Amino acid sequence: MARDYYEVLGVERTIDAPGLKAAYRKLAMQHHPDRNGGSEESLAVFKEISEAYAVLSDDQKRAAYDRFGHAGVNGGGGNPFGQGGGAGFNDLNDIFSQVFGDAFGDAFGGRQGRSQGGPRRGSDLRYDLEITLEQAYKGAEVEISVPATATCETCEGSGAKPGAKPTTCATCRGAGRIRQANGFFQMERTCPSCGGAGQRIAAADVCTTCQGHGQVRKTRTLNLKIPAGVDDGSRIRLSGEGDAGQRGGPRGDLYVFLSVTPHELFERDNLDLLVTVPVPMTVAALGGVVDAPCLVSEACDGRCKASVDVPAGAQTGKTVRIKGKGMPHLNGRGRGDLVVELFVETPTDLTARQKELLQELALSFGEEQNPRNSSFAGKAKRFWADILGNQDADGSKENAA
Repeated sequence: MARDYYEVLGVERTIDAPGLKAAYRKLAMQHHPDRNGGSEESLAVFKEISEAYAVLSDDQKRAAYDRFGHAGVNGGGGNPFGQGGGAGFNDLNDIFSQVFGDAFGDAFGGRQGRSQGGPRRGSDLRYDLEITLEQAYKGAEVEISVPATATCETCEGSGAKPGAKPTTCATCRGAGRIRQANGFFQMERTCPSCGGAGQRIAAADVCTTCQGHGQVRKTRTLNLKIPAGVDDGSRIRLSGEGDAGQRGGPRGDLYVFLSVTPHELFERDNLDLLVTVPVPMTVAALGGVVDAPCLVSEACDGRCKASVDVPAGAQTGKTVRIKGKGMPHLNGRGRGDLVVELFVETPTDLTARQKELLQELALSFGEEQNPRNSSFAGKAKRFWADILGNQDADGSKENAA
């Protein structure tokens, strides 16, 4: 059974990111195989602490681990790097290099055995897209223009003119990196002759379209389907739509991050939609029906309003919940509600006759018709009585003596 990741790194569950990194740095330096003569035991410990740090240093993975344990990050096993077989030594050394820096990581063989001249996967890209609440409600299909690298069509990615071919770099013999012994350490760095490509192109044979890079930058137009029910911060992954790979490697992925623009009428609370509706004073007093706007969908039968029953004596802030008129669930199962908050309006610009009628009505009201006002008046009297009780007749404070 896999050990607890916090126990592996010897830290408390409440540790912050800098403390976590410091703990990993200390253990990684202590147990790195290159500092222990290639010991299998050191390699096993190094893998364990690197796996623990890979999970706990990622906010999302750490939250899932804190809640579900190992099952939350890798389906029940002890390997956060993928299914089966455990992490490769180079993968763990990549983490080491990220923490200590590439130059320091390379000194411990962080990239040993990896040919820089082979196929390399393209970079992932991020695209930020702003959508309306209506698009999030109903779903939409939009076109986005994404700048990304593409394989040069002239040289088909080789970087050389048609008919010419790159030659293997004589310095690194195609590895893309060279090693140098430096006392206790074995230093490995990018080959200065080929820049890590493992191949070289004669100046006369460089492709004029891509200037020898094998790639050009283009803006591509993609159709993006936005599912109904997405929320602010939702992420859509388009596999294989990122930057082109190098030397025949696969394309990276494109991640589209959605942000929903504020709406002039509605606010969203999870699956519920909140809207404030003005209610005439007379309707609030006598009871009645007002119309509340709602977003159009098949569930609304083409209508963009809903009838709201206002109970007699309704006050400002009273809410009425209408089932099934909120946001759809992202997986298609059910909808939220439309929550209508009532705002009782006081009439303005009254005529003389209207003022007269209201004055007559005000005189007819007793305490039963204004329960909240009566309660407030009683509390206010007690409040002032407490204050005035500590003062003498001329307003000065009573002498405690």
